[in-house]
Formats: sequence, structure tokens, C-alpha cells
Amino acid sequence: MDVRSVAKLAHLEITDEEVAIYTPQMADIVKYVEQLNELDTNDIEPMLGGLTEEGAAAADRDDTVIPSFTQEEALSEAPAGVAGHFQVPKVL
Repeated sequence: MDVRSVAKLAHLEITDEEVAIYTPQMADIVKYVEQLNELDTNDIEPMLGGLTEEGAAAADRDDTVIPSFTQEEALSEAPAGVAGHFQVPKVL
């Protein structure tokens, strides 16, 4: 994959000068990551990241319900609210 393809996927406009700068950088990154293919992983047990007992985080507090803002309280600080919802600028 080349720099222009990555830029297109990210919806970025890229100049010819930027292509010249980023192409060798991207090649270096791919070369670095490809080093992982050289590792022998046959004896490595597969795992689910964060879902194993070793990767689980201990909860520091009880999971208890506490009072929260009402819809009116939350909207009272908003610059604009419409029909009980936050109104934000359209982003396209």
C-alpha cells in the first residue's frame, strides 16, 4: 500500500512533497513490523488481549448505583438544546 492510498483512506489531501517525505518513512515502518514474521511463535499459546486472568484489572470500588444528572440538569449547561437533546454543529 502506498502513501497516497493511505491518505485517501484517511480522507486526507496530500501534496507531492509530502508523498516524497512520507514514502520512505512508511517503508521503514512496514520493514520494522515485518520483523515480527521472523519470530518463531509455534510454542506460544494464543490469548485474548485483556480477557485473560493475567490481563484483567482489579476493580478498586464496588459497582453501586449513584445519583446522576437529570436530562434537564445536563441540558441546562449546554449552549443549545433541542427537544431534550444536545444540539451540535453538523459534521460532514
